[in-house]
Amino acid sequence: MKILIIRFSSIGDIILTTPVVRCLQQQTGAEIHYITKQSFATLLVANPYISKVIGVDTSQKAALKATIPQLQKETYDYVLDLHKNWRSASIRRHLKAPAAVFDKLTWQKFLLTQFHINKMPDLHIVDRYMAAAQCFFDIKNDGLGLDHFIPPSEYLPCQEADKQLVTQQYICLVVGAAHFTKRIPVHKLAEICNQTTQTVVLIGGKSEIKLGEAVKNDTTNLNVINLCGKLNLHQSAAIIDQSNLVIAPDTGMMHIAAALQKKVISVWGSTTPNLGVFPYLPATAPTPVVIENTSLKCRPCHKYGKKACPKGHFKCMLDLNVAEVIDAGNL
Repeated sequence: MKILIIRFSSIGDIILTTPVVRCLQQQTGAEIHYITKQSFATLLVANPYISKVIGVDTSQKAALKATIPQLQKETYDYVLDLHKNWRSASIRRHLKAPAAVFDKLTWQKFLLTQFHINKMPDLHIVDRYMAAAQCFFDIKNDGLGLDHFIPPSEYLPCQEADKQLVTQQYICLVVGAAHFTKRIPVHKLAEICNQTTQTVVLIGGKSEIKLGEAVKNDTTNLNVINLCGKLNLHQSAAIIDQSNLVIAPDTGMMHIAAALQKKVISVWGSTTPNLGVFPYLPATAPTPVVIENTSLKCRPCHKYGKKACPKGHFKCMLDLNVAEVIDAGNL
């Protein structure tokens, strides 16, 4: 049996589909293929439960169209659409295989973010992904959490990554997020660094280079190491894996930390865990800590985050109680 799973983006959402991938492969013995954006294909290449990763440039209609004949040759028995947009619908239509589609709960999200009426079910998105798979397959959630597999060639120790001696006892602080209103402000990141004597390693992509430098320049903690822009995705995951604590906003690296079963402190700005995307860990892993300002009536203002605070005050992050983060991490 051959199954195609569709999830184009983004980092966190793809990581959140991995329990379904594992349970399907282990409990049915099926050959799993996974189609995603070309830029995210590297996330899955080391996953032993996936036989084939298909990367496609979804920004080009011609690229998606050219992929269809390749998919048709595979003669899939089933298609599991965990994205549910016009691109995934096009693939389903052309393949003509039995297909299950997960429920995006569009109107419930709209009510929550626009009118702050919470009609979201008390379910993590992983459970909703699993429910879609259970339309065709008698599988059960094995309770083992998320998966992220780091290729051995990318597993750089922190010392090699930064070319300086770092003990294995360090905190990993995730700098930045895809949307401004999900980012922890620079002065709050620096305040976290200042209130601990532990080594703090800053990670982020190339777009976070200036943010990392600003945090480094704003802190009095001499044990802060800025690796923003110096590592690829898997190398950043390796830094997370070697840390003893991860502090992160609502971003893909938070979910990678959960997949690696680290102690996670998640800090929430304009989004909310009520959307069903809080850190997902098995019962045997450290219990994640969620820090958010629940007194603000304007939260959440968007399901993904925004370029700027719609109210102009950005209190969801600017009023962050750093002492709460320090206490939660026993720093």
